[in-house]
Amino acid sequence: MAGRNAVKKSKPLYAALDLGTNSCRMLIAEPDGTRFHVVDAFSKSVRLGLDLERTGALSRAGINRTMQALHVCSHKLRKLGVENTRLVATEACRRATNGEQFMRRIRSETGLELEIIDPSEEARLAVVSCAPLLEPQAEQVMVVDIGGGSTELVWIDLSAVAPENRRRAMIGLRPGSNDIALPDGARVVDWISVPLGVATLMQRFSDVQEDGAKFALMSCYFEESLEDFTPYQDLVHADVIDKLQIIGTSGTVTTLGSMHLGLRRYDRTKVDGLRMRAQDVDDVVERFLDLGPEGRRAEPGIGRDRAELIMSGSAILQTLLRIWPTEYLRVADRGLREGMLFSMMDADGVWDNHGKG
Repeated sequence: MAGRNAVKKSKPLYAALDLGTNSCRMLIAEPDGTRFHVVDAFSKSVRLGLDLERTGALSRAGINRTMQALHVCSHKLRKLGVENTRLVATEACRRATNGEQFMRRIRSETGLELEIIDPSEEARLAVVSCAPLLEPQAEQVMVVDIGGGSTELVWIDLSAVAPENRRRAMIGLRPGSNDIALPDGARVVDWISVPLGVATLMQRFSDVQEDGAKFALMSCYFEESLEDFTPYQDLVHADVIDKLQIIGTSGTVTTLGSMHLGLRRYDRTKVDGLRMRAQDVDDVVERFLDLGPEGRRAEPGIGRDRAELIMSGSAILQTLLRIWPTEYLRVADRGLREGMLFSMMDADGVWDNHGKG
């Protein structure tokens, strides 16, 4: 028994923390073949950016909720002795006038060194996390990451990459100074970080009372924000659209997937990797509208924490599926944490003897 425990402990532990506009989430994992095994996980709704759209700053209440969550994360990291870490903050801390001041407080009170990453790095990590869900026959892929404060879209051309190497090419993304670099003949056609996520888009139209009108306004406003995204102009009518795969990652996408399956209780094993047609998404959104605000809050498949945000997220996703018609959407219950873990392990060469397919 002691020998087996010693072998288990010899595996290096990696930790990835994502502090977003709504949630603080952390994964601690160890390499396992060509994937990783989760040793511990933490997720807490902190609503850090609740008043950001109105005030431009992180609120005292949001900061206090977040500090409580980060103390828990710090304790877990110390308890397990994790040395390989990457801890990041995203849109809320990027935009807030007191974002850097908050980072200093975190460092002083918890010992955690969080970095505020730029939009290109956030987009890169989203792509890396979704690589295992890529279909080998897909020549074009658009990864959609709907966050609390921003939405990242990355369109990648994989047509020059052999099908068996396409997932590896996505995992092998490396950060650039102001761009995203892909190896092995893959090409980033375009990417964009729209400063509208489920929280910021909802807050922008918080004064609109009628549910259907608010949803329509959010959809139109988000579509207008995509005008500078190159594929919007150049690829929507091109033949490549027939070989396009869209992968969506966010609480919005997974909630839509769970509701489509009729799950009363969320089950990641059934949702992660799920294929949904655009019509399936439309049907679920129609159900959300029929329920109304009170009905959505009472719906177990949505939950009270997400009930306020699900319609803004649905407006974003439905808009994208209308602009870029595709056979189906692949649902990803994964995000920046998984992207960071894959990137750290890949950089350390832990899969060199296994491959990364």
